[in-house]
Amino acid sequence: MTGLKIRDKISVMKKGSLARETGLMIIGLVAGTVLLCWLLNAVFLERYYVRSRQQSLLADFEMIDRAAVSGLLYSGDFDITFDNLCANGNTTILIISSDRAIVRSSVNNTEKLLREFTDIIFGERRNETTVLTYEHNYEIQRQRDQRLDSEYLVLYGTLADGNLILMRTAFASIRESVAISNRFLIYIGIVAVVVSALASLYAAGRVIKPLIRLTEISRRMAELDFAVKYCPKRGRRNEIDELGEHMNRLSMALEHTVSELKSANNQLLLDIEKKTQTDNMRKEFLSNVSHELKTPLALIQGYAEGLKECIHEDPQSRDFYCEVIMDEADKMNRMVRKLLTLNQLESGGETVTMEHFNLTELIDGVLHSAEILLQQSGITIAERPGEAVYVWADEFMVEEVLTNYLSNAIHHAQGRKQISIRCEYRGELVRVSVYNTGERIPEEELGRIWTKFYKVDKARTREYGGSGIGLSIVKATMEAFHRDCGVINRADGVEFWFELDAESSFLACHISNEMLT
Repeated sequence: MTGLKIRDKISVMKKGSLARETGLMIIGLVAGTVLLCWLLNAVFLERYYVRSRQQSLLADFEMIDRAAVSGLLYSGDFDITFDNLCANGNTTILIISSDRAIVRSSVNNTEKLLREFTDIIFGERRNETTVLTYEHNYEIQRQRDQRLDSEYLVLYGTLADGNLILMRTAFASIRESVAISNRFLIYIGIVAVVVSALASLYAAGRVIKPLIRLTEISRRMAELDFAVKYCPKRGRRNEIDELGEHMNRLSMALEHTVSELKSANNQLLLDIEKKTQTDNMRKEFLSNVSHELKTPLALIQGYAEGLKECIHEDPQSRDFYCEVIMDEADKMNRMVRKLLTLNQLESGGETVTMEHFNLTELIDGVLHSAEILLQQSGITIAERPGEAVYVWADEFMVEEVLTNYLSNAIHHAQGRKQISIRCEYRGELVRVSVYNTGERIPEEELGRIWTKFYKVDKARTREYGGSGIGLSIVKATMEAFHRDCGVINRADGVEFWFELDAESSFLACHISNEMLT
């Protein structure tokens, strides 16, 4: 059974490049870490050991110096301590008086050590010597005996009682310890690489298999098959399970969006059957819908295929891919809602509720809603109505018209980046204009911008998510009001306008109608 599991995991490693990359990455990290430790050990361990032994020699010297001050150094009570210092540090110690009399020694043959001590004191050094530390009462050297081809760490100095001391430890034990440590690291490194290979197989079974399942789900979603769902395992949840749930919600959202699109298309087909005189317009309408859906569907498919191919393996990148797919689905959903609104306006299905309201307050509300977007775009409002202006119209539909005009102005404002909103009485009408600085609309395009899905600058419109329906809704709304709207190119910008009934004109018209009836 274990052999079968290992073979299954190996097959997973062979199928997916992500599995191979994960396994190789784990093995490479472990091997690189072991190699780095080995190099650091080989380069710095001896230096660290020498420094440690240097500090140990200095600590022993200070202990002996304190014993000399207290008078315990030459008593029998200090014998055990002295022997422990020599044995624990593998140190040779010789203490002599100023007349070269040996006071205390850790070796029996003191004559040779005494000669070497004399050479150090009087400068007759036949060995290679490097001074490591120098103080007023001691000096620590690194000596190499050319005759014996060996190295020592030597401390010589003067104790507090005036006697001289020589301390020496060999480097042979240091190098042996370093060699043993390096060999041990090599053995451990081999074991670690083998264990990491097994761990990568285990990771492939736990991580790569769910990702392969998600890849298959994304492929089915790209083919508009939303029946498949991701079922997380019971127990602890991880980021892959979260991604699976997000894809399930995305699948439902896409299914709902496609359902709405199909409903919209069915409604369009019914309109085509009922109104044969608008057949050409409906054909063009369907063509435009297909064109507008091409970009978001292409993005959804591209990012879904990116999830399928596992281009990025970190959770942040996968979440970003899912957010892009959901964002494009939301754009498609908003476009469908606008299409439905436009269809109701054009077919006369939208009820127009004429009411008396303060247009200035409505403009202030629309500007307040767009305040954050204005700040982000660095746009200033150069002019806005100050006094109350009352009109008769459907307040909700007028707000939609103002929002569309202001949105266009924000996205096309350039140069000084200023927007002006004016209300001007023209007889029995009130003309509302929204002006923005920036590039002018080509004259040949002025009559076509009210057409559904028409965009003067397609690349820029796509950049901020425009669908080319907003101005068509404005046109249909004003036709429902039986009032005019239009656009004027100014010297350094563009002005969009629409007209509404003033309070007096509406009352006069209403009274006249009552009298006629």
